Amino acid sequence: MRGAPTILHLDMDAFYASVEQASKPSLRGKPVVVGGLGPRGVVATASYEARVFGVHSAMATAQARRLCPNAAYLTPRFALYQRVSHVVMGLLGELSPLVEPLSLDEAFVDLEAGGVPPTGAAARAVAERLRRDIEVATGLTASVGLAGSKMFAKIASEEAKPDGLKIIEPGTELEVLGPMSVRTIPGVGPATAETLRRAGITTVAETAEAGEDELVRLLGKAHGAGLHALATGHDDRPVVAERDAKSVSVEDTFAEDLTDRTRVQMEIARLADRCVTRLRGAGRSGRTVVIKVRRYDFSTLTRSETLRGPTDDPAVVREAAARLLEGVDTTAGVRLLGVGVSGLADYTQEDLFAQAAAGAAEAAAAARAAGDAEGAPHEPETPQEPQRAPEGPPQWLPGLDVRHDEHGPGWVQGSGVGRVTVRFEEPWSAPGRVRTFRVDDPALHPAEPLPLVRPADDQPPGPPAPSGSPEAVSSGAGGGSGEGSSSP
Repeated sequence: MRGAPTILHLDMDAFYASVEQASKPSLRGKPVVVGGLGPRGVVATASYEARVFGVHSAMATAQARRLCPNAAYLTPRFALYQRVSHVVMGLLGELSPLVEPLSLDEAFVDLEAGGVPPTGAAARAVAERLRRDIEVATGLTASVGLAGSKMFAKIASEEAKPDGLKIIEPGTELEVLGPMSVRTIPGVGPATAETLRRAGITTVAETAEAGEDELVRLLGKAHGAGLHALATGHDDRPVVAERDAKSVSVEDTFAEDLTDRTRVQMEIARLADRCVTRLRGAGRSGRTVVIKVRRYDFSTLTRSETLRGPTDDPAVVREAAARLLEGVDTTAGVRLLGVGVSGLADYTQEDLFAQAAAGAAEAAAAARAAGDAEGAPHEPETPQEPQRAPEGPPQWLPGLDVRHDEHGPGWVQGSGVGRVTVRFEEPWSAPGRVRTFRVDDPALHPAEPLPLVRPADDQPPGPPAPSGSPEAVSSGAGGGSGEGSSSP
């Protein structure tokens, strides 16, 4: 614990939904839900307007639709969220070399490591400036907590939501923490909370009063001792600049259970390729391939295979995933598949099995060539990877960006029965008009997301600054006339 509130926790407010509202003027102030839109979809983020109706993250989208049928239900645009996150994390990096990202929209910052004086006033000034800078750069709001430890900084940011700043002064931590639910403590999930509830422990104060011995008896030595330390306000965890990923994985949930074995094999191969793309994007390799299979009855199986060395070769990962799938019965139906790579390293090592397989293939080819010359029978050929069907017309999913040759940029409001409805607006425009087109309209194209804040070189001309004002002096304006144009 520090003697000054110089650990900062930043949490963007309803991040995905707020990005969507910022980019779509017609949705500002209205309920927005971002997540999977199929029958098995799950809510990723709900705007504060939707939370009023009881919608929250991790809720089934079908249930959210029942609670808030008039909300805008949108497909996530992760590429845009990552770009906005990069801007926010860049601003945090200007404050300190010690920034610990927890997700795209959340991070700890050690302000003392950045030279901020160890006083509450100095930390508050930095936090207020940070919130202003984030809003200017992204158009979004953020909540910030300041405290002498990571746990209390995170608690403070939760208390500050939305769009607020809260400081927990060193020395007041237990007074603030005591009445709170035990779930407030990091690492206390539903199972631990239920174990404590059965023992009559529901608040942090009751957890501290129970004593370390009782918590160890209930939860085990490591978990019980750690929980007691946090419940009594002892949190010396440092801000760690690099959080090393332990694995890279991808998974898909299917709208209908997959029962065709060939389709399951093709999906596993596709997921393996996606996983390797993500692995290479992180500059990593791995030696353990894992597959995840969730069956029709929600039972979930995982299988893993450890290679002789780390790899980022998509063929090696595909082959390993296919071998693992051979031992899993999928005839009753599969609702989710996943492929992951763990045991990460910063280098690759040629897979010896792949080399041996390549050598065997060359030898077999030579033998076949000799057989052709002598009339000998061929060895059976290795089956080729199934070819994917050619892609059809674009999927016009709600929320995705489009551009029309005549009407310009917009986003999909919905589609069906051969039609797609588009609202044409930009982040810096007024709410736009809605038009409907055929789904195969040649003038309508998928597009990249626009930035949330209008680029400086795309600003419309504004009225001249008054003569003698600082703006007029600095720009050399001296009575020129101009008329501000309306946003497109």
